[in-house]
This record gives sequence, structure tokens and C-alpha cells, in this order.
Amino acid sequence: MFTGIIECLGEVVAAEKVESNLHITVSSSISAQLKIDQSVSHNGVCLTVVEVNNNTHRVVAVDETLKKTNTGNLIKGSSVNLERAMMMGGRFDGHLVQGHVDATATVVDIKDENGSWLFTFQYEPTKEHVVVAKGSVCIDGVSLTVVNPVENKFSVAIIPYTYEYTCFHKYKVGDTVNIEFDIIGKYFARYFELYAQKG
Repeated sequence: MFTGIIECLGEVVAAEKVESNLHITVSSSISAQLKIDQSVSHNGVCLTVVEVNNNTHRVVAVDETLKKTNTGNLIKGSSVNLERAMMMGGRFDGHLVQGHVDATATVVDIKDENGSWLFTFQYEPTKEHVVVAKGSVCIDGVSLTVVNPVENKFSVAIIPYTYEYTCFHKYKVGDTVNIEFDIIGKYFARYFELYAQKG
């Protein structure tokens, strides 16, 4: 379980396809502190650490992950938003994030708001994947608040700190990002589908 508050940016130093899997080696300021078998969010995707070597760590993305996320686009030099699993018993900011990506979205607009940025994303809407104004959404592992949702688009406002210390400063129109919708919204949508309409 994660909070969507990014700890640091990592850099992919190697990405090697082995059969249907992608082995990804990342250099970061937290890599040396990791242990094998720990769960770490990489752009919102929960991946298990399989090797730690000085200031790098390696994870493996299986075919299912590559099909449903933008992880397969990672190459040497790519930046990655990193967050270790949250610690129970203390404060946590953001919202409850599982690290289970629901879909991908495309950056369709970036507006400089003179002190902040408004990013707009387009995605394929479904009954299960719902966004509401002022609700939570996780984009490439970053917990954010939804602005101006419509049928297949929504926006998020990005403050300078988030812009500088996450992948947001690298995004361009046309880029693909991972989305995890709010778990409460997903449960409500599922409940409504199964029970609420039956009276």
C-alpha cells in the first residue's frame, strides 16, 4: 500500500527484455536502502525488488504489467517516480494507493498557469473507472486531486514542488501515463453494478 507521495526520482540505467518479462535496473537515492522482496511503486506500478547493488536496484515487470501500463516504454535514461510502501502507525498524506494500475491515459493539454500547471488527460471511460471533482486519482504514482472531469477527460493542478520533483516536468502532449482510480470509487461502482440496481 502506498500514499502517492513520491519520495524521489529514479533513473533507468538498464532495461532488458528476457522472454516476456522486462528487467529494469534503477539508480536512485533510496536504492541502497531497499531490501530484496520489498514492494516499491515505480510510476504507480507496484514492483518487487529482486536485486540491490550499491545505488541501484532491479525489478521485473511481467507480461501482464507490460500490457496494462506504460512500463514497457521505459528505456535507459527514463525517469521514474519512486515510493516505498507506506509505514503503518504514522501520518500519511495523499490517499490510499494500491500500486495496481487500472488503465493508461494520454496527456492532451498542458497549461502554464503562472505559478502552477494544469495537465489534462484523456482516457477510455468504463463503469468501474470513475473520477469526480475534488476526488483523488493517482497518475504515475502521484496522488492528485481531480479538476473538471468530463466523460473521458480530467485535469489536475500541479504545484511547483510536484512539477520539479516528479516526472511531471518531463511530460509532453501525447505522452502515456499510468492511472490508478480511487479504491473507494471502484468499490462503489462495483456495488452499484451488482446490487443497487436490483432494488
